[in-house]
Amino acid sequence: MARNDPQKGIKRTRKIKILATLGPVSSSKEMIARLLRAGVDAFRVNMSHGEHEIHARTISAIRAVEKELGRPVAILCDLQGPKLRVGKFRDGSAFIRHGAHFTLDRNPEPGDETRVQLPHPELFGILQKGQRLLIDDGKLRLTVIRAEPDAILCTAEVGGTISDRKGVNIPDAVVPVPALTEKDRRDLAFAIHEGADWIGLSFVQRPEDVAEARRLMGGYGALMAKIEKPSAIDRLDEIIDLSDGVMVARGDLGVELNPEEVPPLQKRIIEKVRSAGKPVVVATQMLESMIESPTPTRAEVSDVANAVYDGADAVMLSAETAAGQWPVEAVTIMDRIAAKVEADVTYRERIHLAETPPDATTADALSEACASIADTLPIAGIIIFTGSGITARRVARERPSAPMLVLTPSLRTARRGALLWGAHTVLTKDIGSFEEMIAKGKRMALRHGFGEAGSRLIALAGVPFGVPGSTNLLHVVTLAGNELDKHDKSND
Repeated sequence: MARNDPQKGIKRTRKIKILATLGPVSSSKEMIARLLRAGVDAFRVNMSHGEHEIHARTISAIRAVEKELGRPVAILCDLQGPKLRVGKFRDGSAFIRHGAHFTLDRNPEPGDETRVQLPHPELFGILQKGQRLLIDDGKLRLTVIRAEPDAILCTAEVGGTISDRKGVNIPDAVVPVPALTEKDRRDLAFAIHEGADWIGLSFVQRPEDVAEARRLMGGYGALMAKIEKPSAIDRLDEIIDLSDGVMVARGDLGVELNPEEVPPLQKRIIEKVRSAGKPVVVATQMLESMIESPTPTRAEVSDVANAVYDGADAVMLSAETAAGQWPVEAVTIMDRIAAKVEADVTYRERIHLAETPPDATTADALSEACASIADTLPIAGIIIFTGSGITARRVARERPSAPMLVLTPSLRTARRGALLWGAHTVLTKDIGSFEEMIAKGKRMALRHGFGEAGSRLIALAGVPFGVPGSTNLLHVVTLAGNELDKHDKSND
């Protein structure tokens, strides 16, 4: 990507980011550009659907638009993960009566109203009496009566029609399947080859799942653990520690938990991930009705607003932008909701209800000081010089009132920052001295609309420059009107 031209670029006024899924209705270069202009900051490529050739064209289109618009864009390749499904039925489907017995077995013969194959032999050794099996996103609910080596006898607590290859959720047990299937491993290698900035790891149950994915990534890209299994909650702290970010994937989480359990759990996850100084995304069914309707429901608007009030780094659109009839409108409305919430006089108070005490490090102490200064003085922006992005994440953790201008010589860091709360990332040449830092910081602030003559800024960096994790310098500067005239723009 070319370095940012001052005549290009998209500058958001809101702090929370929008992650949009691309699909059949939105993967063209023209639509990607429209979505970016409407408010998208990062794109999700869903590896559950489509061939690698199609995904490669989509990623290429994103990069082409990124270059044209002069704004770093994050790409998240979302792995499918293990999918548990029943086998096939004699007539394509069957009806299970409420209270009737139903058996899941190893027999590959087509099923009927009394039984069907469960083609996952690893499950027969773990299920116990009283545990639940949820079929077709919970539309059918079975309870285990007796589990044997070759058959699992259940009773239908909630019956209904069951058809070929419907999904199975098992909320009461840790399922002994790896988080990465063979398909996922191929998709992961593809995503790394194509330069994805984030990898979404689905159906994480244990920290070992995250560790395995990191090993396969070989240090490339950032890993986002998707929390959609109740078993992940028991080891949430360990999973957060091993991940670069976390997604609250409320689809399967809402199937396997009681509905009333999901909202407080969402808030708890956001708080924990924020405290760790890592991006957290809230996803699934945020504006679901806009797949077919040009306007959302009031409940959906409140759902998006609550995620903004909770201080999430990003909110995600799924089928709304991938296959819906109103993709641009969905982004536009999400952008409007976020902007309205952040303009609310109670917003600052609400996002700080979750405490994020700093660690006993110089970087954390200075990051907290940035937020405190911005609350005390009229600060137009916080200029952060970073190579790895660590400093930007620590400052974002404090949710400062001033916007963050993140300057980095690393294209990888600039793109990954597109999912970071409050960060406007700019790709620029590295700096070598304190004087150069201050001069460049002022020029870039004026160029990208962070203040005007007389505005005060905070500059945060580490000396010696270029050494990761060395943040030790905080400086308050005042902009002069001629800062841009001092050096030709090509020097940056």
